Amino acid sequence: MARGDYGFQPGPGHAKVTSSTDQSEFSVTKLTHLDDKGEARMVDVTDKAVTEREARAEACVRMAPETLRMILEGEHPKGDVLATARIAGIMAAKRTHDLIPLCHALNLTSVKVELRAGNDGASVAIETRCKLAGQTGVEMEALTAASVAALTIYDMCKAVDKGMVIDNLRLLEKKGGRSGHWQAREQ
Repeated sequence: MARGDYGFQPGPGHAKVTSSTDQSEFSVTKLTHLDDKGEARMVDVTDKAVTEREARAEACVRMAPETLRMILEGEHPKGDVLATARIAGIMAAKRTHDLIPLCHALNLTSVKVELRAGNDGASVAIETRCKLAGQTGVEMEALTAASVAALTIYDMCKAVDKGMVIDNLRLLEKKGGRSGHWQAREQ
């Protein structure tokens, strides 16, 4: 097996390579975090223009209806679950470079974490938005904020509901930079 070849075969639901003008699917020209020898490296953004950049991501925590009721009515023994998850998501966005090895440390200008009860009465929907004026995108910060907010909900509620499921973590939209605007398809 060659270095970096782990036998992965893309299947249904995985991104396909398309032209850079087709925004309906994930576009890939080359993996920028690999050098000519296939070794991981931090991308040099020195010569990239500073532009306004924004990314939105989402996640969902599915739970028993009773767990959601406790959260919404403020009866959870650990306190305000949604406020704690919101702060955790914001903190995570700011520390993404400490968690993801090849991410740049960014000077975020805005991080928003919105949490709401899902329409099904048994979930919390999380949506995050990160912004900056910089030389690299904020997709990883938005995704990290959503995932850590979801993990915080799980952590705070696991004593009353061990069957919770975190799912649907995905990038919803990115704006700015050389690659322009991209938006996920509706699910």
